[in-house]
Amino acid sequence: MKMHNPPHPGEILKGLWLAPMDVSITDAAKAIGVSRKTLSKIINKKGNITPEMAVRLSIALGSSPESWMGHQVAYDLWKVQQHKEELNVHPIWKTKELVGHSI
Repeated sequence: MKMHNPPHPGEILKGLWLAPMDVSITDAAKAIGVSRKTLSKIINKKGNITPEMAVRLSIALGSSPESWMGHQVAYDLWKVQQHKEELNVHPIWKTKELVGHSI
C-alpha cells in the first residue's frame, strides 16, 4: 500500500525508539558502533539507512533489518514520485503496438 508522505527513518528512530527510551544520540551511537555524527545525520534526515546500519539497528533494538530498509525505501520512493514527471521517461510499448503480439 502506498503511503502519503512517509516519515524519514530518522524520525522513526528518534520518535519511536530513542526518545521513549530516553537514550541520547551519543549513547545510541556508541551502542551501535557508529559516530555521533553518522547517527545525527540520520536523525536529522540528512543521512539514509544503509543495509549495514539496518543490521546494526536491528541488533541494538531487537527489530528487523528489513523493517529499517522498508522505511528507507518507502521514504525514498515517495520523494522520487513527487517529481516523476521531471524524469523524462516514456513507455517503451504503446498499447496499440501490443495488439496481436504475445509477450
